[in-house]
Amino acid sequence: MNVMPLKFRPVGKQGFIFCDDAGGFFRSNDAFLERYVQDGITAEDQAFLKTNGHAFDSVGDLAYNAFSYRWAKRLHVRPDLDYVILVPTLRCNLACAYCQVSRVNENAPGHDWDAATLHAVLRWLDGLSTTTIKIEFQGGEPLLRLDVLEEVRAFARQRFIKAEFVVCTNLQDVSEAAWDFLASEDTFVSTSLDPTRELHERHRTSGTAATQQFLENLARATSKWPDRVSALPTFDLDALPDPREVIDAYSFFGLRSIYLRPVNHQGFARKRFRTQDMSAVWNAYVRRFIMSVVEYNSTSELPMEEYYFSHCLRRVVRGGHDGHVDLRNPNIVGRSYVVIDYDGSFYPTDEARMITRLGQIDLRMGDVRAGMDRTIVDALNMEALNLFDPDCVHCPYQAFCGVDLIDDLSRYGRIDLPRHLTDFCQRHTAIFDLVFELVYSNDPKVRRSIALWSGLDEIDPELTKVHQ
Repeated sequence: MNVMPLKFRPVGKQGFIFCDDAGGFFRSNDAFLERYVQDGITAEDQAFLKTNGHAFDSVGDLAYNAFSYRWAKRLHVRPDLDYVILVPTLRCNLACAYCQVSRVNENAPGHDWDAATLHAVLRWLDGLSTTTIKIEFQGGEPLLRLDVLEEVRAFARQRFIKAEFVVCTNLQDVSEAAWDFLASEDTFVSTSLDPTRELHERHRTSGTAATQQFLENLARATSKWPDRVSALPTFDLDALPDPREVIDAYSFFGLRSIYLRPVNHQGFARKRFRTQDMSAVWNAYVRRFIMSVVEYNSTSELPMEEYYFSHCLRRVVRGGHDGHVDLRNPNIVGRSYVVIDYDGSFYPTDEARMITRLGQIDLRMGDVRAGMDRTIVDALNMEALNLFDPDCVHCPYQAFCGVDLIDDLSRYGRIDLPRHLTDFCQRHTAIFDLVFELVYSNDPKVRRSIALWSGLDEIDPELTKVHQ
């Protein structure tokens, strides 16, 4: 019998988590660990490993092929390019302290698509091979160019079999024409709602009247379209609020998912806030927040989730959960989605346009008039997977994790820093530690939330295998 390589890590006080390269996992103790590393596994060990897909007799047998299938399911298969972020303007009617896109003032000239750029974008969209598309409008404040949004949406509706639209708006000044535009069933609203009203006013609206106007607009949107509105908070690591305040603020508007997002190391934000070497502070807060959500869900009829923790949890319990573009393996950029900036330039990701604008590195991929050039990005993509990283190959979470080279470039100016020294690795190691700690918890409150976040009725004992 051949045992698939197992990687292991202590988790809490529960012993060790053992994982194979295909994402199969179980919990055991230091006695089994000693037998495994000393090549002294018993007949009982062998039976457990073979029964649970961690061993095979010969290449090509059922166990071997099943493992190969599970391994392949863990890899992200790049689809056709079917997701486009469009930035018709950099102008914005707010001046948020932690803006990460280097926006310009509302009346600044020269930062919008002109007619030629708009027509070039439509021609480029018309040349895509996909039959379905998701178009996300960003800015600046995209509702300042409602005319462009209307023309792009009208074109996409007739060009593609299925088209979906997301408007990333601050919901500060919304005209009746804009409300009419947002009312369509195929159009979703993504906005920002900071952890508390005081923080939102301090960092975004800068005034009581403007804050109240935003809150009224958010209430109008969530009451009209509760299933089509999402909101993101931004957290200042030097002013982290009590988690329950955030939970209550979001539940007040009927929002059931919160995506914890620290100030990004991009744009204006990196000049005004601490964004480097803060992973320990952030990881402790995330743990505290998740446990607060668990407590909230134990008594609430309408449960809440922290989006990114739930996403990581789902990546653990099943393969193929690749919906989040920043956590994939391989994480090939500039292929399944692209960004078209206010000047018509192509970028592989939204963060790539930010670090280009800061002058760190030029990651432009041509433009809609001259065509796409992926030369630089394809060179970067040679490193866009964790399968052969000298640190990742020893990590039990490798199968669930990914890479984010753009974040590495932004923070360190390089992509070859030892993985454990990166913010990405430190944050995700802490998240997956917490995932496994809670997955194996016997606390009924924890098990209720874990089941809800996993999309299960209850935690099946077959999912949380234990071997002594």
